[in-house]
Amino acid sequence: MPSTLHGEPSAGPPTPSPGRQALALAIALGVCFTAAGLGAIASAGAPAFYAQLQRPAWAPPAGLFGPVWTVLYALMAVSAWLVWRTQGVAMRTALAFFAAQLVANAAWSWLFFAWRLGAFAFADVLLLWLLLAATIVRFWRLHRGAAVLLLPYLAWVTYAAALTWSVWQRNPGLLG
Repeated sequence: MPSTLHGEPSAGPPTPSPGRQALALAIALGVCFTAAGLGAIASAGAPAFYAQLQRPAWAPPAGLFGPVWTVLYALMAVSAWLVWRTQGVAMRTALAFFAAQLVANAAWSWLFFAWRLGAFAFADVLLLWLLLAATIVRFWRLHRGAAVLLLPYLAWVTYAAALTWSVWQRNPGLLG
C-alpha cells in the first residue's frame, strides 16, 4: 500500500480536482473529434463515391454515417475520460491502446475513400476491431462503465467490417 511522506498509509492516487477533470474531458472530446475530423477530410467526396458503389441491400443510407459516428465519438471520449480518472500504469497502457485504435479508425477513411484501396481498408478495419477489443478488455479491468460505453462502437465496427468486405468485393474496379 502506498505511503505518505510521514509513513502513514494512503488510499492510493489522489482524485483529480473537478477543474482538472473537466479539462481532461474537454481534451478527450477534442482528441476524439480531431480523429473524426481527420477521417472527415478524407471523406470529403464520400457521398458521391458511395453513391457509385454497388452495395448490399443491408448497407445504410449515406446520411446515417454522420449521426452514428458523432454519438460513437462522444461515447469514446467519455469512456477514455473515465479510464484516465483511474490513474496509474495500467491506465496509461489502456489509453495507449485507445490511441492506437483511434489512429486505425482515422486511417480507414483515407484507405477507403481518399485512396480507394479496398483490401487495405478491409485489413485496417480488422486491425481496428482487434485494437478496439483489446482496449475494451483493458478498460474493463479499470472501469467497467468505460468498457460498456465502447460496446456500441465495437458493434458498429463489426458491421463496418462486414460492409467493407462486401463493398470491396462488389467493386473491384473502384476499390482496386
